[in-house]
Amino acid sequence: MKESNVGTIGVLTSGGDAPGMNAAIRAVTRAGIYHGLMVYGIHKGYDGLLNGNMKEMTLRSVGDIIQRGGTVLQTARSAEFATEEGVNRGISMAGVFGIDALVVIGGDGSFRGARDLARQGMKVVCIPGTIDNDIACTDYTIGYDTAMNTVLDAIDKIRDTAYSHERCSVMEVMGRNAGWIAVNCGIAGGAEAVIIPEHEFDIDKDIILPIIEGRNRGKKNYLVIVAEGIGRVEEIARYIEDKTDIITRETILGHIQRGGSPTMTDRVMASRMGVYAVELLKNGKYNRVVASRGGKITDYDIDEALNMKKTIDEELINIGKILAL
Repeated sequence: MKESNVGTIGVLTSGGDAPGMNAAIRAVTRAGIYHGLMVYGIHKGYDGLLNGNMKEMTLRSVGDIIQRGGTVLQTARSAEFATEEGVNRGISMAGVFGIDALVVIGGDGSFRGARDLARQGMKVVCIPGTIDNDIACTDYTIGYDTAMNTVLDAIDKIRDTAYSHERCSVMEVMGRNAGWIAVNCGIAGGAEAVIIPEHEFDIDKDIILPIIEGRNRGKKNYLVIVAEGIGRVEEIARYIEDKTDIITRETILGHIQRGGSPTMTDRVMASRMGVYAVELLKNGKYNRVVASRGGKITDYDIDEALNMKKTIDEELINIGKILAL
């Protein structure tokens, strides 16, 4: 293993916030200090990198944040960073603060920004933090478990009112173009139908028929989960009501799914990944993406990671259909 020449690292969060990001920031900071490194917290993502919005992190800086949702470093979009000039400016600003390497916590878009930095000579390590669980190289992304539990809590509450009024509820959940949240929450919430971008659907066969069959068995409420990448929940709700004469209401959960105190799973996973990221840098391994595979923490080359494809587990989809009978 080659010797590391990293003495100072920067840590930033980019893209959408996710519960557990603070736990990852805490882990990176404390592991860095443990290994004798200086750690800078970069505020507001790549925009903060370009503008020098950063300060040294101490043990005290990350005290009492592991239980907090969101990100204490905040996040922001940067159009300038999407240009070659912006990337070079970011590297130059890192040099002003003596930063030798960056730990980037975020999703696919954040990793592409990190890859641009790596191609210009910056040492980077990425940690997957997104509620969508759509990073192909890893089984799990920070924030995913908390978001699913938030959705499930909302499902249980909506079920109560749907039962009281004999209604159908059509709920849109986040996930961007991935259906992981929708599929798992559909199973856990007992949905009659789950509609995701990865699979084509027939509204009569996949939604109307299960609802009518349920009504014929004496059901008093119905739930349809629609992934964000499909959308059109108002249109779907109106179609269900027109077709079945069942009062139907749509609910878009929105950004409530990103907030809240992270679950134990997210706190532990973020902590493991944060420490692992620092150890990669300490051991001279750069331009990597930290990942969870089969319960173990590992890493991939950033180009390899970004070229991978992730698909929904067909077993989960089949389980959902069986249990919706």
